[in-house]
Amino acid sequence: MSAVFEKPPLWQRAAPMFQGFDGPLAFAIFLLACTGLTAMYSVGFDFSGRFTDHARNMLLAGMIMFVVAQVPPQRLMSLAVPLYTLGVALLIAVAIFGITKKGARRWINVGVVIQPSEILKIAMPLMLAWWFQKREGQLRPLDYAVAGLLLLVPVGLIMKQPDLGTSMLVLAAGLAVIFFAGLSWKLIVPPVVIGLIGLVLVIAFEPQLCAEGNRWPVLHDYQQQRICTLLDPSKDPLGKGFHIIQGMIAIGSGGFLGKGFMQGTQTHLEFIPERTTDFIFAAYSEEFGLAGNLLLIAGFSFLILRGLAIALEASTLFSRLMAGAITMSFFVYAFVNMGMVSGILPVVGVPLPFVSYGGTAMVTLGLSLGILMSIAKAKRLVQS
Repeated sequence: MSAVFEKPPLWQRAAPMFQGFDGPLAFAIFLLACTGLTAMYSVGFDFSGRFTDHARNMLLAGMIMFVVAQVPPQRLMSLAVPLYTLGVALLIAVAIFGITKKGARRWINVGVVIQPSEILKIAMPLMLAWWFQKREGQLRPLDYAVAGLLLLVPVGLIMKQPDLGTSMLVLAAGLAVIFFAGLSWKLIVPPVVIGLIGLVLVIAFEPQLCAEGNRWPVLHDYQQQRICTLLDPSKDPLGKGFHIIQGMIAIGSGGFLGKGFMQGTQTHLEFIPERTTDFIFAAYSEEFGLAGNLLLIAGFSFLILRGLAIALEASTLFSRLMAGAITMSFFVYAFVNMGMVSGILPVVGVPLPFVSYGGTAMVTLGLSLGILMSIAKAKRLVQS
């Protein structure tokens, strides 16, 4: 009788938790995590506690990913409305009585100080994927208009804080859902063409637009300065243009193979500002060169391609939209961070996934990867 009630070994009880995990996705995550740890140790070894904190944050993100991966996509969909509502309510609270630091009101004290805009990085695509899932097979133009309104409310509140980087990421995640839901190219092409024309005009008329005393409507002064600095960083090489110039010097000085592990002079002589956070790509480029950059870009490309494959194979519209939005968010993160450090995009506070230091960003990364793994896992379990 005792054998009948004998508990199976722990490994047998834990095995179902690992069943259905997507191997290629896990491999891409492992490679990028190893790259991030190597880069952080190399550029931050003389930055007290930075590597150990980064490793701890990455371990926390891995645990979050593992836990969220156990939650079926249907259960995740049920969280869309409450999470979105909570996020927007907190953003309104921030606008009314939030905490201001360095001229930006982005935080609120709810027992602990939090930044509610981070919630929307997950809540926004969840909400829009839920919205289109409920209207599958009967989509009308009005449904896309409502989706646009659901997107613009939190994006507007985040821009008002102001936080251009986070608002851009939330906007990109929401637009990805709307695009994958079947938005007509006729509605996509005109804004893109107008944007390109505007970009050309800004470049052509930069001397007049960035003249001393000239103020642009809509944008804050610091946002205008970032764009003008991007167009011509040499105007203020020791001030506003310092970040971009030093980043480009570091990237260029790395050459093909780089200066070597822990050997970056621009990095360790502290010419690169925020070398373990927003500008870590410049420090990484100096030490690992073009070859290291190509390997890093290959890792992100593999992750993005695998994410899109998971989206294509997903069994429900919600899962397809969510997987597609998360995957495109990784692309936006990597492209914007590398672009701003390389001097082709304005400097905004966007971290490089897996590589940049940051607790909140790492938690968001773990949540996103957990959702993506959950979608892949659900499809594999159905097939088996």
